[in-house]
Amino acid sequence: MSNNIFLDTNLWIYLYAKNPPTKYQQVAEIIKSNSLLLLISTQVLGELFHVLPRKIFTSKIDAIAIISDIVNTFPVQAISTTQVIQALQINAQYNYSYWDSLIIATALLGKCSIIYSEDMQHNQLIHNKVRILNPFV
Repeated sequence: MSNNIFLDTNLWIYLYAKNPPTKYQQVAEIIKSNSLLLLISTQVLGELFHVLPRKIFTSKIDAIAIISDIVNTFPVQAISTTQVIQALQINAQYNYSYWDSLIIATALLGKCSIIYSEDMQHNQLIHNKVRILNPFV
């Protein structure tokens, strides 16, 4: 397992919403400190595009520019059938939603050691390979 890092969609939203300021600053620091290790998935890009115009009142054009910037800055893991099958197994074993299980599966296949999320169980180790951390606790 490498030391790649995965950020759940909610953290990207705090980054671009810049609100609340304390969460924005913490996420910005995580990204700055780990920029060479960050991995993002097509799922998170889609979720981010869906939320940005609705939650932070940016235009779709601006949301496209944000997504394009992320794609040009960080490696993107496309969702494959391998991730889908592994997500189903994670869902059955750990009882996460399918979408959270897909994030976990993508992080595992992307050789991540950490998933930052405030929506999953803090400090849980999945398959002895990837740890879920809530950076706000």
